[in-house]
Amino acid sequence: MGNINTVTQTDENTIKAEKGIGDLLIELGEDIEREGLKDTPKRVVKAFKEMTSGYSVDVNEILSKTFTSDNNNEVEIENIQFNSLCEHHMLPFIGTVKVKYTPKNGKVVGLSKIPRVVEAFAKRLQIQEKMTKEIAEAIQNNLDCAGVYVEVEASHMCMELRGIKARGSKTKTIYKTGCYLRGDNNC
Repeated sequence: MGNINTVTQTDENTIKAEKGIGDLLIELGEDIEREGLKDTPKRVVKAFKEMTSGYSVDVNEILSKTFTSDNNNEVEIENIQFNSLCEHHMLPFIGTVKVKYTPKNGKVVGLSKIPRVVEAFAKRLQIQEKMTKEIAEAIQNNLDCAGVYVEVEASHMCMELRGIKARGSKTKTIYKTGCYLRGDNNC
């Protein structure tokens, strides 16, 4: 067996994806040759590649550079904005993340790394519950914290634009590890 040329494979997959978007537009009754839609399949595929770029991000690498601090008190970052795609309907869900962690043995990470972790998991086809857990566990496993608390609040377009049409609704998920899970007062 010879080596597979990944560039050629990627090009072939992109062409297939663009054709699929064109077929969907035709199924919806559109004329894919009209001016406004001529490049739509290319734009849609490019947009989805951008919105799912988290698959190529190594979260462990993001969290690999740590620092030593003599302060083992809680670190909290609030209002980390994100957008993701629901894996069931491929429609956006948009919201904010709060991350708290309590270092152990003085091991901390640069503050910008936490939003990068959120972004890496958000830029994948997701469900909010899974994303909340993935963020917490990545921080817990890489920093060996005393505990991690992650809270995600989001509006889901799959609930607002279709089906129940629950406009303005918000979904909140929480995932805790270590001292937060045990309810320790000194976390």
